[in-house]
Amino acid sequence: MRSVRGRLPQESQLAEAREANGVDVDVVVVGAGQAGLAASYHLARSGIDHVVLERGAVGESWRSQRWDSFYLNTPNWSNSLPGAAFLVGAPDAFAPSGDLLSFFEDYARSFGLPVRANCEVTSLERSPDGDYELITGEGTVRGRSVILATGSMSRPRIPVIARDLRDDIASESAATYRSPGALPDGAVLVVGSGQSGCQIAEDLLRAGRRVYLSASRVARAPRTHRGRDIVAWMRDAGMLDVGLEELEDPAMQYATQPQVSGTEGGHTVSLQSLARDGATLLGRVVAVDGGKARLGDDLRDCIAFADEWAVKLRKDIDTFIESRDIDAPEAEPDPGEPPLPDLRGSDGWRSVDLQEAGITSVVWCTGFDADWSWVKIDVFDGRGRPRHLGGVTESPGLYFLGFPWLSKRKSGILYGVGEDAARIVRHIERDGLAGRGPSG
Repeated sequence: MRSVRGRLPQESQLAEAREANGVDVDVVVVGAGQAGLAASYHLARSGIDHVVLERGAVGESWRSQRWDSFYLNTPNWSNSLPGAAFLVGAPDAFAPSGDLLSFFEDYARSFGLPVRANCEVTSLERSPDGDYELITGEGTVRGRSVILATGSMSRPRIPVIARDLRDDIASESAATYRSPGALPDGAVLVVGSGQSGCQIAEDLLRAGRRVYLSASRVARAPRTHRGRDIVAWMRDAGMLDVGLEELEDPAMQYATQPQVSGTEGGHTVSLQSLARDGATLLGRVVAVDGGKARLGDDLRDCIAFADEWAVKLRKDIDTFIESRDIDAPEAEPDPGEPPLPDLRGSDGWRSVDLQEAGITSVVWCTGFDADWSWVKIDVFDGRGRPRHLGGVTESPGLYFLGFPWLSKRKSGILYGVGEDAARIVRHIERDGLAGRGPSG
């Protein structure tokens, strides 16, 4: 990786500009994950004075919200950041989170990015003069523009019914689960069958634990199709570049990521495959009454929804192959497809007695939410979601970066964050700093 420090203006010039305008920096980036680092890279290349404030260490969410055996679900070639490729010697492999953290640390150090670690922002407000004030444990930081790069997975979304769980049953989330050995002996109920739920269920099954998996309505994707990884096909077919405005149903931007796994070299995962491996599949948990979980009757619907999505994805790729006359091998059988295994009658269950089932732990894999409670600026809708257009908000100089469908399907993964970061920095150069003082 090549240092970009030489592209920055002289410190004396920056200090003079800051003093003249009463700000500490031109741009404050909040968050030093992939989005914040990509933004910092482009800001540095443009000679824009900035600082990156991070509540913990670089890549903090990857450190504190991942279990011990976690692997990335996207191949290495798709996990690069601007100016630096990730694990170039194994582009088609899948890496553990520790490798990604090392990459982030090397990236920040090599490019000399101004990351201020262990500096949590507790409040963001706009001052009367139009600049922004960020309150941190180390004091107030002022900036002309702010990029909120904290992502959309700040805190696990735990349903209120979890409060009704009996006190003697351990309750964890996808963010706090670490390993099978860290849970009490006994069976485990995993609630939610998105990427986290399926992978945690697999982790528990590999350790010989008895697993009950409460399904949810989530799409799934085959790991490979016609000789290539599914992400490569989606890239080449333009699926990752689908814009938010092209969605038939805007609600799709909030859908859970499809079931797929990067463990064991990358493989297809489905409700059927988990059942074949020993998991007992259940319908959605709709209520908890002490030691009993009440279930919906939607198990088979959840399985069918995932299968239909996988079939459509493969057909769309086949259509692309035919339209480009690509020489690709014939489709291989999808290991997640029907016929269904014996569901042992569990699809007819309307409740499960946790004690009778030997369940001593529940892991809630029910999604994540962003925490914007510290942002004291009116840029959110009635449901607390950011109002923006491609990350640009109504408040001049305030931007969002690094969550799904910010502008395109790929916005929420490492593969797309650099493009969004470059576009937002161009916006800052054009509109965010223009006419706002000597450094503009």
